[in-house]
Amino acid sequence: MHRLDDLDRKLIEVLRVDGRAAISKLADILGVTRGTVQARLERLLDSGAVLGFTVRVRQDNDEGAIRAVMMIEVAGKSTTAIIKKLRGMPELHSLHTTNGAWDLVAELRASSLQDFDRVLREVRMIDGILNSETSILLSSV
Repeated sequence: MHRLDDLDRKLIEVLRVDGRAAISKLADILGVTRGTVQARLERLLDSGAVLGFTVRVRQDNDEGAIRAVMMIEVAGKSTTAIIKKLRGMPELHSLHTTNGAWDLVAELRASSLQDFDRVLREVRMIDGILNSETSILLSSV
């Protein structure tokens, strides 16, 4: 993965607000050419710095979604391999490394309790995961 410079960080910041913005609009906002934006965006995607684009749904419009936070303890030096496996799961909304008793914190989303149960089983079966604790998020205040 390449190191991000100021323009890369500004481009990512603008995309976080509007991931559907046209290349021409991004160029105008950033004060660079469309070719520069296109090249930067391709490089960010190719390098893995940007993993993709998503839709954020207001919570009151996403009533069927099961959301949870999972704390994960990993064995030895297996964190990198586990992160790669977790990133491949569409139900994984965010993933963070942390200090303390838990090594990773994952936010999971599923459309039903059945799907949620399946996701928990899949995560727990990943080699190198020693322990986990999951809390379903009831509401956001």
